[in-house]
Amino acid sequence: MIKKTLARALCSALLLAPAMSSAQMLAMANYESKPGQLPRKEGIAILDVDPASPQFGHIVQDLPLPPDAVAHHIFYNKDISKAYITALGKGPLRVIDMKKTSYDIQTLDVPQCEVAEDMAFSSDKKTWYLTCMGSSNVIVGDAQTDQVKQVISAHDKDKFIRYPHGIGLNEEVNRLMVTSTVRASDLGDAGETVTVIDASNGQVLSTHKVASKPSPSGSSPVEAVFLPHATPPLAYVNTMFEGKLWTATWQSTTHRFDFAPAFDFSSIKQGVPLEIYFNQEHDKLFVTTANPGALNIFDISQSTHTPTLIKSIPTAGGAHHVVFSPDEKYAFVQNSFLNLPDMDDGSISVIDLQKMEKVHSIDTLKTLGYKPNCILMLPPWHIDDVH
Repeated sequence: MIKKTLARALCSALLLAPAMSSAQMLAMANYESKPGQLPRKEGIAILDVDPASPQFGHIVQDLPLPPDAVAHHIFYNKDISKAYITALGKGPLRVIDMKKTSYDIQTLDVPQCEVAEDMAFSSDKKTWYLTCMGSSNVIVGDAQTDQVKQVISAHDKDKFIRYPHGIGLNEEVNRLMVTSTVRASDLGDAGETVTVIDASNGQVLSTHKVASKPSPSGSSPVEAVFLPHATPPLAYVNTMFEGKLWTATWQSTTHRFDFAPAFDFSSIKQGVPLEIYFNQEHDKLFVTTANPGALNIFDISQSTHTPTLIKSIPTAGGAHHVVFSPDEKYAFVQNSFLNLPDMDDGSISVIDLQKMEKVHSIDTLKTLGYKPNCILMLPPWHIDDVH
C-alpha cells in the first residue's frame, strides 16, 4: 500500500515542473521510517500546505535519500540558492542547488564531522558554520565552494566544546554561540553550557553555565538563536532537559554575554523545549515543546528579557520545527523528535495564528508510516530571516 501511494505521488511529480508556479504554498519535509520498519526509507517530501488548495496535504514530489543518512535538519544559505541537509548518520552534510528544478542532492565531504546538527551563515555569503555533536567540532566552510576552511575544537577545561548542537551567529559583535547538548549515541551525559567563539578566527573565548541547579545539572541547552536587530544584542537559549528559556545579553563594557532565566515551561506543564522562532516584526517569540507537544507564543514587544506568554497551543507529540505562511496567518508545526516515544506523532499541525488554535493536521507522512524530522518552506514562500 505504501509503495502504491508513493508511486501515485511520484506520478504527480512528473507534472510538477509546469504546475510549480501555480501551487499556492509548498514546503519540504525530510522523513524517515519508524524504528524497526523494513525496508528502511528516507526522503524529502514536497507537500502543498495551503489549506485553501485542492491539493492540500498532497505530496507533489518525493526526493530519495540514502536509508542510512538519518537526515536531520534543513537550512538555507543567505540568498536561498542552496539548501543544506545535516545528517546524524552516513554523510553528515548534503546540499541541494535550489536554482535547479531537478533538486539533485549532493553529498559534501566533511570528514571531521560526526552527527551533524545545526548551521549558521554569514551575511556576506562567504562562510557557513556547522556543529558536529558526535565529534565535538564546529566546522567552518566556504559557502561558495563548500570546502572546509577550519575545524574549531577546544578541550581546555574552561573553554570546552562538548556535544555542540545549536549555533547562533551575531556579526554585529563578531560572535558565535554554541550549545552543549547531549551525547549523540544515547542522549546521555547532558551538558549545561554555552560556548562563545570569535566568529572571524574561530578562537574559543568563554564557556558559560546555563542551568539553575548545581553542576552537573544536565540542563542540556539545545538552541541558541539571536533576536534580529536587538539593542544590545540578545540571544535566546532553551534548555531541553531543564525546560527553561534563557536570555544571553551582550555587555558592551566587558564584551561578554550575561545569561539569565526568562521562562520556566514547567509552569504550564510543558517539557522538552526545542526550536525558537520570531515573526517578521520580531515582536513575537515562538518556542516549540515536544512533550506533550505545543507551540508557545510569547509577546516580546514590551520586554525581550521577560517574554509574556500569549498562548500555548497544543499540537501533537514531538512538536519541533515551525514554518510560517508569507502572510503569517498560519504556522505549520512538524511533530516528531528523533522518533522518541510519546514525541513521534508524525503529523504536521496547521495553526491559525489569528484564531490562536490548531485548525488542521497534515497526516500524509504519518499515514504512510513515516516521521518528518524537519520542515522548511520552498524559496517562494520562505520568510524566516533567522534560520
